[in-house]
Amino acid sequence: MNMTMMGGSWAELGSRIAGLVFVWATIQQFFPNQLRIYFEKLIDRFLATFYPYIQITIHEYSDGRRNEVYTAIKTYLGAKSTVQARSLKADKVKNSKSIVISLDNSEEVTDEFNGVKLWWALKQTVRNTTMFTLYQSDSEEERKYYKLTFHRRYRDIVTGAYLSHVMEEGKAIQLKNRQRKLYTNNPSDKWSWSGKNLWSHIVFEHPATFQTLAMDPKKKEEIINDLIGFNKGKDYYAKVGKAWKRGYLLYGPPGTGKSTMIAAMANFMNYDVYDLELTSVNNNTNLRKLLIDTTSKSIIVIEDIDCSLDLTGKRKKKNEKSEDEEHNDLIHIKEKEKEKDDGNKVTLSGLLNFIDGIWSACGPERIIIFTTNHVDKLDAALIRRGRMDMHIEMSYCKFEAFKVLAKNYLDIDSHPLFGTIDSLLQETDMSPCDVAENLIPKTASKETCLNDLIEALNKAKESAKLKTEKEAKNKKLSSKAAKKYSHIWMQMIGKLRKEK
Repeated sequence: MNMTMMGGSWAELGSRIAGLVFVWATIQQFFPNQLRIYFEKLIDRFLATFYPYIQITIHEYSDGRRNEVYTAIKTYLGAKSTVQARSLKADKVKNSKSIVISLDNSEEVTDEFNGVKLWWALKQTVRNTTMFTLYQSDSEEERKYYKLTFHRRYRDIVTGAYLSHVMEEGKAIQLKNRQRKLYTNNPSDKWSWSGKNLWSHIVFEHPATFQTLAMDPKKKEEIINDLIGFNKGKDYYAKVGKAWKRGYLLYGPPGTGKSTMIAAMANFMNYDVYDLELTSVNNNTNLRKLLIDTTSKSIIVIEDIDCSLDLTGKRKKKNEKSEDEEHNDLIHIKEKEKEKDDGNKVTLSGLLNFIDGIWSACGPERIIIFTTNHVDKLDAALIRRGRMDMHIEMSYCKFEAFKVLAKNYLDIDSHPLFGTIDSLLQETDMSPCDVAENLIPKTASKETCLNDLIEALNKAKESAKLKTEKEAKNKKLSSKAAKKYSHIWMQMIGKLRKEK
């Protein structure tokens, strides 16, 4: 009897559902749009009493473009997929240095955020094989999308904090796995009408690190701490009202490791590098376009800034200047530039605006680096604090830097010959580049390499001594000649006076 009644109940329920389906089909076909929307809301409320879950779909393409949110979610779910999903895909994604693991179609993984359980699934619609789709792209035919399911009571948490968390984590993983690039600017006259060829690039694979950089450990630690502070300074820069950028001036003789320092910074920060060649830029407008076209988390480098353009200062320099004096100096610069400006060059004021003008805030988390062999030739306005925030002297090799090179090249921390090398490095100027050249093992033993370095240092010491003696001799001769000609000149003047 009970089974008969239960069977009748199920039959009745099926009949009612069929009736609802028929009514809904009739409403869709004959009722006005506004009335259909009203019935849809009623049905949603009715179904919600039995199915209290909400679903959000994120499509791979939006408005004909690849959806950034979809890409970030794909990256975020990659790690969870390897643990939970049974069906995975492995892809070699462009600009990524590692294989990307992701969900296969129709697979599902769970996630948890602040005690909220969520379900992710990758879906794909069946391709439509009509004639119309023959003219569509593959992305439009496949229509992949992620479906996120969660309980409706957590709507605010999911649509707010959770999705923001997924985006941030996904982008962080992308940044960690991406192939970094070394960019150089194309000449201004080679830019296409669409403006897409401002920069060309190759993969950045320089092996330099702070660990292998030949420099005094205390100075190295100071630079590393400064970079870490900058990297974590987003809220601080916003609080003080400054653009999130920092400038470094690297100065010192050739061969002291300025380019290596830049590579070590890029590897430490995981940033792209933009090597800006100013002589290829026609004017200030094009310089601004190049800046706008750089990405965040990047280092913009101008090497040998004193040789790039006529940017050296001809104003009287002072150790300290007031804001009014600096303002007057900049006005003076612009007036002089207007007098000579032919509209086809980069000016000092244009470069200053590039560094810390209003356009410099067009993107966050950028580092600007200048290098020079002659810091005294640079205009004070160009390298003042606030533009070049940290001045780093790349000096000749000292003993602490030598020990780093000895460890790198010979894999030794100490040796009886170290004392002799220490004494010679205090008396002789030799660049880390030249020191390293003598330490390359080749087929020689470690002791032979150290002896070669000692010999090179002694030669450099003797050469410097001879140069100093020659300069002193020339100076003495010049002084004697000056006195002699001065005496002759005075005699001639005296003779002329007597004749008068």
